[in-house]
Amino acid sequence: MSNEKQKQLDQYTTHVLQHGLSRRSFLTRAAMGTGGLAVAGLGMGSAAAAPLQVGQEYAEIGGATLGFLPKPKEISDAEIASTQTFDVVVVGAGASGVPAALSARESGASVACLQKQATAVSQGNTGSGIDLKNSDKSAVEALVSRLMADNQHRSHPELLREWAYNSGEAVTWAIDRIKKGGGQVVDQGTGPQHGIHGIADKGDRLNFVTSFCGPKPYTTGDGMRALAKTAEKAGVKFFYNMPAQQLIQEKSGKIIGVIAQDRDGKYHKYMAKKGVILSSGDYQNNKAMCDFFIPDLKNFERKQQGRMGDGFAMAYWAGGVIEPVGHTKMLHDFDAGPASMCDMPFLAVNRKGERFVNETVEMSLMNNYLKDAVNQGHYSQVFDSDYMTTAKDWPGHLYNPEEIKVYMPEEPGEKKGVFPSITNTYKADTLEELAKKLECDPKTFVASVKRYNELCAKGKDEDFGKTSSRMVPVLKPPFYGIHRRMRISTLCSGVLVNKHHQALDADGKEIPGLFIIGNMAAGFYGGVDYPLTVFGLSLGRCYTFGYLAGKYVAKL
Repeated sequence: MSNEKQKQLDQYTTHVLQHGLSRRSFLTRAAMGTGGLAVAGLGMGSAAAAPLQVGQEYAEIGGATLGFLPKPKEISDAEIASTQTFDVVVVGAGASGVPAALSARESGASVACLQKQATAVSQGNTGSGIDLKNSDKSAVEALVSRLMADNQHRSHPELLREWAYNSGEAVTWAIDRIKKGGGQVVDQGTGPQHGIHGIADKGDRLNFVTSFCGPKPYTTGDGMRALAKTAEKAGVKFFYNMPAQQLIQEKSGKIIGVIAQDRDGKYHKYMAKKGVILSSGDYQNNKAMCDFFIPDLKNFERKQQGRMGDGFAMAYWAGGVIEPVGHTKMLHDFDAGPASMCDMPFLAVNRKGERFVNETVEMSLMNNYLKDAVNQGHYSQVFDSDYMTTAKDWPGHLYNPEEIKVYMPEEPGEKKGVFPSITNTYKADTLEELAKKLECDPKTFVASVKRYNELCAKGKDEDFGKTSSRMVPVLKPPFYGIHRRMRISTLCSGVLVNKHHQALDADGKEIPGLFIIGNMAAGFYGGVDYPLTVFGLSLGRCYTFGYLAGKYVAKL
């Protein structure tokens, strides 16, 4: 790319940082001649480029193809094999889509749910909601304030309050309907919510409904398949292996349906009298899109597959606005060791065996220290056999030496509740032996432990400034190490919506008939990383907004 073209792309990226990415932003910049931007694939022309033919599918800025947001191809009526009409059409059968479909149906609407895969798909185990009957309003508002701070005050407060004041009802509803579909789910209450301590004033109550679909390998995916069974019995029509291709939009701008394609390549129309709800997930497997919105993800593994941002492209070409660059990412690892010990400030070393951080940094933020090509999200927590005593007053829950064996691949017996292939907790009688198991350089690792022990003896962390109350030496064998691997679970930013989850255009006006929920929707988060203050916030948000959006659209 030439210097001039790079300059143009940089100017445009700055614009997106401030205003988000929309067709309006492409066209306005082009029409003004700012940076001489050319717009290809829009099919609408610009100051620098004539209209292009269908088939040139990607937006192009100054000659630099972004590589995502494909323009839907024109599909003639002759190509449509069938047309069906419903009140509500949901695109995506996941943790927000299935609740939306069932909620709309229970509210009296006829509902179709289109799914790209052969079954409902979701990840994770825990979904959280606030138990309003057993919480004080001041405590709820304190939590909203804390989540605003967690998200660098970039969240939409109305959306946070929509979750806060409806989530208990929604999660309780989801638990009940999952059970009716034969699913394995329990309410863990407030027990798992370690991050909420100290948020509310002393004496104020803050309690939770916390759904748990587990233990692993049973997950929320199984829970959503059970919920889909309940929805089918209620009358929702599911169309699997039927990926949506484009939205049907009137000249007025109103969305009136969806065109999808079956496995034989035939197109089908699903008309929506009340509205279309997009819930097709994030874009973590779309490299070009990730490189544009979150370029520091390039060295991290993806946990999911097939998340190409299809829904983003459909919403974009309908006039939707993708929120500004600086999207929220979720990278945390509950597979290698007990989740309750992930934030305990044990000695932490990187892939080389070097101490690299003040270990009071939350595990959900640790990825920011490990995004280089060498570490690629790998690090290890290290502690000795006295950990049950030395760490007993730390936040979280310690697993004793017998309990922690389930996370150790070298220990015999059933690994119930974990995936054996990625259990990476080890025990060794020497530091050198532990280093080899953690895939660290033994010499570097031993030197790091020695230096850390010296600092613990001094009571002053001269290297990273950790408080002395969290400086615990690694002295007594056997020694333990949890090799954690940060991988992308999901991306949590999307298309701008209002509090009713209706998509907004570049002027901030509602796009009639188009609603967006789950990890496709913007405004709920806003920080660099997904916060773990509320355990299960992501799924709790998906259940809640699916539940609310389904009811809202059904009543239009």
